Amino acid sequence: MFGKLVVIAAVMFGFGFAMIPIYRAICEVTGVGLLTPKDKQAEDFARNTQVDQTRKVVVEFDVNSHGAWRFRPEKSTMTVHPGELVTMTYELINTVDRETSGQAIPSYAPALSASYFRKLECFCFQQQTLSAMETRKFPLVFIVDPKLPKDVGTITLSYTFFEVGKPQALADELAPDALSGAGFPVSARGV
Repeated sequence: MFGKLVVIAAVMFGFGFAMIPIYRAICEVTGVGLLTPKDKQAEDFARNTQVDQTRKVVVEFDVNSHGAWRFRPEKSTMTVHPGELVTMTYELINTVDRETSGQAIPSYAPALSASYFRKLECFCFQQQTLSAMETRKFPLVFIVDPKLPKDVGTITLSYTFFEVGKPQALADELAPDALSGAGFPVSARGV
């Protein structure tokens, strides 16, 4: 009996370790919850790519923001030639009286266009922190790979901007109300 418990505990422990690479693999396949890695070959690609003047691709820019952010592109659409180096500017506004941090997560439609949309510079490569009521402009520098399938005439690039973390002072300020409102006695807060 004890041997079976040890085996079950070992299997559960192993499963816990296996969940990390499984989770990462699922996130890579679905494109969920990943920070956008910088494309280290994008600069060399841009230098060595010919612009296809015979073809035009419409790039649509869409945004969603959650929390204390107002976020918008300079233009909602842009027509580009594959191989052309393009810059789009996004404006990010912190609408509250406290410093906030956030992360932009991109998604593409059609999904296959993601591998043909090469970013040289993007605010999505790292978390962004803005002071209270600060407005900042961020460039997105990209190139559409000329190998994009000919039947793709429009790419929709959508960013969702999520607020990440809360300043400790705000968390401390909200904690008593959140706990007492949930029916916890004041002593349960650990204060």
